[in-house]
Amino acid sequence: MTVTVQGSPAELPVPAQAPAAYGVHGPATAAPPPEIAERPGRCLPGGVAVLTALAAAGGTAALLLGPAGSSPAVRGSAVAVLAALTALIALGLARGRPGSVWMLSRHGAYRGTVRRTGLLWISPLLVRRRVDTSLRHWRSSPIEATDACGTPLQATVLVVWRVRDTARAAFAVHDHVRYLREQVEAAVTRCVSRLPADDFRGPGPTLRDTDRLADDLTRILVEDLRPVGVEVFSAQPVRVDYAPAVAAAMRRAQVAALDARHRRAALDEALTAVGETVRGLLDRGLVDLDDYERKALVRDLTVAYCTARPAEGAAPPV
Repeated sequence: MTVTVQGSPAELPVPAQAPAAYGVHGPATAAPPPEIAERPGRCLPGGVAVLTALAAAGGTAALLLGPAGSSPAVRGSAVAVLAALTALIALGLARGRPGSVWMLSRHGAYRGTVRRTGLLWISPLLVRRRVDTSLRHWRSSPIEATDACGTPLQATVLVVWRVRDTARAAFAVHDHVRYLREQVEAAVTRCVSRLPADDFRGPGPTLRDTDRLADDLTRILVEDLRPVGVEVFSAQPVRVDYAPAVAAAMRRAQVAALDARHRRAALDEALTAVGETVRGLLDRGLVDLDDYERKALVRDLTVAYCTARPAEGAAPPV
């Protein structure tokens, strides 16, 4: 079906375009905001600031206690300036400690981070906030999750981390510690749901492989927490248990699977011993058996081997 539109191209309606959304060469996109990143903050050595304050205080004392060589107005102005300088220096003195830094801001804008230790002088016109950058660890409470089979579990994780970029940790997220804990819970839920807690049918990959689970958790958390300036060193699963509602039933299934595996191994061992015994008798020519007699001998020897094995936990005969 063909539709013909009459009229010249100039007579056809042209859709209106917002002038702010289009530029000269096509659609205009908003410029992305500059990325928040840590940068060094301005500070001075504390020793220089202390010497300057002592000199200003000495000049003030000399003007107040010395002979009057100038007009009172000039002396008063000089004393006020020196006293203000002394107070400014005293208010700016700070101590830098290992494992923590000073993050500087003014009117809500980031002004840098001071990572130096010892006595420092930072402008008192800037707001100082101490941020802990030492290596920290956090052990989570039991996190509820489900494995690949839908079985409810509870997992406890130990996370070793630290703040690497103070600007991102302070401005990219409201509370980086709370964000870390919520990301750990999300990562545990994702990793635990990929594998079953136990594989009762055979030796397959399960959540009991703690090294594999730790690698997956660490990789996910490193990627999720890098944008907020948090560095994750390791995330180790401390404990992975069944939820209390299904713990008893799953333990019974686990015991039944272990018992079946033990019985299968015992039967294989008995059949191997019976086969070697019958083969040795036939090779040495000690017996001459037809098919019926050989089957009967195998059956009797198998029963004898299985019944002669001591029960688990029973003391061996003296």
